[in-house]
Amino acid sequence: MDSWAEIPCQKTSLPDPFSDISCGGWEITEEPRGLLSLWAVSLQGKVWYREGIHHHNPEGSMWQDITLPGEVVQISCGPGDLVWAVLWEGQMIVREGVSRNNPRGSSWSVVDSPDPDVAVMHVAVGVNVVWALTKDNKVWFRRGVNPHNPRGSGWISMVGEMIMINVGLNDQVWAIGSEDRAVYFRQGVTASELSGKTWKAIAVLRDGDRSHSSASSQQSAGCYFSESHPPSVSSGVESDTEKTEEVNIDTPKSHIPKVTSDSFISQLVSDRDPVCAVDPQEESIPEEGDKKLDVVQTVDPQWSNVDLEVPPDNVDTCSLSSLAALAMEDPYGVDGHPLWAWVSGGGCSVDSHSQLNWFHSTMNTSLLAQSVQSLSLSFTSAQMATWRKQIFEQLGERTKREVDEFRHYEQAVEQCVWVKKGTMQWWRDWKPHKWVDVHFALEQFSGPEGNKDGILFVYYNYYEEKKYLHTFINEVTILVPVLNDAKHTFAIYTPERIQKRWPIRVAAATEEEMHDWLALLSALCCNARGIRGPPSKQAIWSITCKGDIFVSEPTPSLEAMPYPTPCDQMFWHQIGGHLRVVESNSVGIVWGIGYDHTAWVYGGSTEHGYTQTDVKSVYIYENQRWNPVTGYTNLGLPTDRYMWSDASGLHERTKTSTKPPSPQWAWVSEWAIDYGVSGGTDPEGWQYAADFPAWYHGYKNMNDFVRRRRWARKCKVTTTGPWQEVPPIQLSDVSIMPCGPDNDADVIPVWAISDKGDVLCRLGVTALTPAGTSWLHVGTDRPFKSISIGAARQLWAIARDGSAFFRGSVFPQTPAGECWYHIPSPPKQKLKQVSVGRTSVFVVDDNGHLWYRKGLTPGYPQGSSWEYVSNNVRKVTVGPFDQVWIIADKVQGSHSLSHGTVCHRLGIHPLEPKGQSWDYGIGGGWDHISVRGNTMEPPHFCLSALAEPRVTSFPS
Repeated sequence: MDSWAEIPCQKTSLPDPFSDISCGGWEITEEPRGLLSLWAVSLQGKVWYREGIHHHNPEGSMWQDITLPGEVVQISCGPGDLVWAVLWEGQMIVREGVSRNNPRGSSWSVVDSPDPDVAVMHVAVGVNVVWALTKDNKVWFRRGVNPHNPRGSGWISMVGEMIMINVGLNDQVWAIGSEDRAVYFRQGVTASELSGKTWKAIAVLRDGDRSHSSASSQQSAGCYFSESHPPSVSSGVESDTEKTEEVNIDTPKSHIPKVTSDSFISQLVSDRDPVCAVDPQEESIPEEGDKKLDVVQTVDPQWSNVDLEVPPDNVDTCSLSSLAALAMEDPYGVDGHPLWAWVSGGGCSVDSHSQLNWFHSTMNTSLLAQSVQSLSLSFTSAQMATWRKQIFEQLGERTKREVDEFRHYEQAVEQCVWVKKGTMQWWRDWKPHKWVDVHFALEQFSGPEGNKDGILFVYYNYYEEKKYLHTFINEVTILVPVLNDAKHTFAIYTPERIQKRWPIRVAAATEEEMHDWLALLSALCCNARGIRGPPSKQAIWSITCKGDIFVSEPTPSLEAMPYPTPCDQMFWHQIGGHLRVVESNSVGIVWGIGYDHTAWVYGGSTEHGYTQTDVKSVYIYENQRWNPVTGYTNLGLPTDRYMWSDASGLHERTKTSTKPPSPQWAWVSEWAIDYGVSGGTDPEGWQYAADFPAWYHGYKNMNDFVRRRRWARKCKVTTTGPWQEVPPIQLSDVSIMPCGPDNDADVIPVWAISDKGDVLCRLGVTALTPAGTSWLHVGTDRPFKSISIGAARQLWAIARDGSAFFRGSVFPQTPAGECWYHIPSPPKQKLKQVSVGRTSVFVVDDNGHLWYRKGLTPGYPQGSSWEYVSNNVRKVTVGPFDQVWIIADKVQGSHSLSHGTVCHRLGIHPLEPKGQSWDYGIGGGWDHISVRGNTMEPPHFCLSALAEPRVTSFPS
C-alpha cells in the first residue's frame, strides 16, 4: 500500500461522520476474491453502501443509502455473501439476496438476540460463520449459516467472555478478552468444525519486544492490534489521557512511525543502522521525580516527537549499545502486559492445519525479549554463520545415523484401521433366493502414504459354516437406495456385478440406519476416488425410476476409438433432490423436471441444499371379465390376472394394501378414476380388450371380453437438494443446446414443452443466470411431448400423435425460429422421444425401436430417411460430439432380464454415424440419462483401416 485516498461522504444527505465501516472481499486486483463491497454506518444509525468499486477505481464512485428497519450501531461484511448489522435495540439484521450480481442485496431480515434479556453489542461474519457478543460479554456462534441461508438456524453459547471479536478470510476468529484485555485466537477452526475448539491467548509483544520475537509472524500475516494505555503509564507528552496506538508490522524499516519511545528504540535496534537520526537540539520537559527527558526528532518533519531518557554522559547516544540499553525501558513494568482494545484479522488467511508459533506465555514477555536481544547482540555475524553451519552438519549426521541407515526396514505400523459393524439382511446370491440375517462390517484403513480405502464384509452361515463376501471400496461403482414398502434396502455394484446384473443387496432394520450406512459408504467411495465438491460441467447425469439423481465424471478415454473405457467401470455418486428428467450442457447449465411437472435449475452446490418437494401418482388397475349371465364381473378365470393389480397384472394390489413408494412419501389425495390413460376410456374410465394382456381402447366391441380401469392417488415427498424452482409453468420435457469447446454463445437456447403440450422457448439463459428471464410461446397446430435442440441450433420435436417436426431458421437473431416442417415417421411407427447431437438425430418409437435419421446435410437439415438401429430402447440421449447413450428396457443378465439399464453405443465415427454395438453399464431400475454436457475430447489414434473422412458439420 503506497498511500491513503480519502473517501468523501455525501455531505448533503449524510451530515454526520461514519461510526463503523466494513468491507467484504476487499482486494483491489484484476481477479478479486469474493465481493468488492463496502458498507458504512453513520452516527445517525443509517447504513450506506459504496458503489462503483473496481480495480481501476478502488475508492468507488458514490454512496448509496440503504433502507433499514431501525437504527444500526455496528455492521460486519464477510469475504462472501454475508452482511450482518446490530440495531440500537440489541437485535440483529441480516442482508438477504447478496450475490456477485447483486452485492447490495435485496432486503433485511431481523434476527433476535441469543439471550432475550441481554442485547447484542457486536457481530462479526466470515464466509460461512457468524459470531456475536452480547452486553454481558458472552460469546455466541450461529449454526447453519451459508450463502444460501444467511440467517442460519440457531445460536450456540461458547465458552469465554470477550469485549471484541473479528473473523478473517478463512473463518478464523480473533477476540479481545473482557478481563485481561489479551488477544485470543480461536484454535481448531476447520471446514468441518467452524466453531473451533478452544480460545488460546496470543503473545502479542510490544514495540520494544517485537523485533526479536518469532511471534512477529502474526503481524506479517496481516493482523492489526490497537493498544490501550492506562493514564498512569502514559508514554506520550501531548496529554495524560488514555491513548490508542495502531501497529502495522508491515511498515518498511526505513520509516519511523509515530510511536512511543520504546518502540522507536526497538525500531533502531532491529535496523542496526549506525547512522543516528537524533536532533542535536534537546528540550527538557519535567516529569515525575524531577527526571528530565530529551525530545528526539527524526529528520522527517511529519512525525511527532518522542521521549527518551537522558543517557549517561559517557555513553554515545548514537552507539548501538546505548540504544540497546534504552530499549530495556518497559513502561508497563517487568510483570505488566499491554491492554488491547481492538483486533482485526480481515486480511489474514490462516490455514487450519498450520502450526502457528503465536502461543507463548504472556507473563515475563519483556524479560524473554530482553534475553533474546542481549543474546543476539553478543555474537558477531561470522560467529553466527559458523555456529549455524556446525548445527546443520550435526543434524545431517544424526539423520544419516538414525534414519537413512534403517530405511530398508519394514515399518512396524503400516496402516491405521477403523471398523464399523452392524446387523443386516442379505439377499442371497444363489437359489433359493431369500433374505438371510448377516453381519455387515466396514473396515477402513489409511496406508503409509495417507490414502484412505476400505473393505466391505458380509458374514453369513452356510450349512453351519461361517463364510463371507468381501468388496474393496475402490471397486464400488455405485450405491443405490432401493426403498420399498417391505424393507429398507440398498444395492452395491462393482464392475463384475454390473456385468452379471446382480448387485449385493442388503437391508437395514430402519430407514435411518440405511441412510447412515449410505452416507458413510458414499463419502468413503468419493474420498477413495478423489471426488470432492459439486459435479463438473462435463458430468453425465442419470435418474433412477424412483427419482434418485446420480452423476458420473467422464474421462477422455470414455469415447476413445477403438477401445473405449467400459461404462461398467464408471463411478456414480448421488446428488440430493428428486426428479424425473434432467438435462445439462458443458457451460454448467442443468435443468430438471419433477414428477409433478415442476421445473428446477441446478444451484451449483451439493453441500448446502434447498428444500424441494415432488408429487407423483400411484396407480392400481381394476380388472374385470365378461360373464354371459351377469355381464362384467370381478370373478375371472383361474389363469387371469389379479382383479386388482399393477400395470403388468403380475402383482396383486388393492386400495387398502397399496402404500406410497417409500416411507419418505405421504398421501395427499384419495383414490380417483384416472381418465388420462393412453388409448382413451369410456365415461366410467373403462378400457376394453379381447383378453389379458392386449391392446386396450376406450369403447366396447362385440369381441371384447375383458376390461380395466386405472385408479390414481397422489403422494408427496419433501427432500433437500441443490435445486431452485423455475416458476410458473409446469413442464413435461426440456432441452438445452449442447455447447462444444469452440462455442462462444453468450445466451444459451433452452426449449421446453409444457404439461399441456405447448412449445416454449426460454429467454435470457446464460452461465450466470441459468434460470433465464422469461418464456416465449411458440405456436403449434397440435400438442407436443418431446423436444431436442442440437449443437448447431437444429431443433426437432415429437407431437403427441407420434409425428416428427423440424423447426427452421433458429438463429441468435430469431431464437424462436420461423416455421415447422413435418417429418414423416418410420413406417407404421409412432415416435415418442427425440435427441439431437452435432450432426445426428436419433428417435425412439412407442415399441422401443431406436432410429437414426439419414441424409442430414447443412443444405438439407431435415434429412432423407430413417434407418433402424436397435430395439428394447426406453430413452436416448445424444451428446455434443454425437455420442449415443440409451436406457435399455431389457438386458439379459446371468439371472434374469434387467429393465432400465444404462448402455453406451460403440463404434460411432463419421463413416459409421449410427455405431456398431452396445456396451452395458449400471442397471436395472434406471429411467433417464443425459450426456449432453460431456465435451471431453477423446484421444486420437491413427487407424489404417479408416480413411481420412470429411466431417460434415452444421453451421452455427
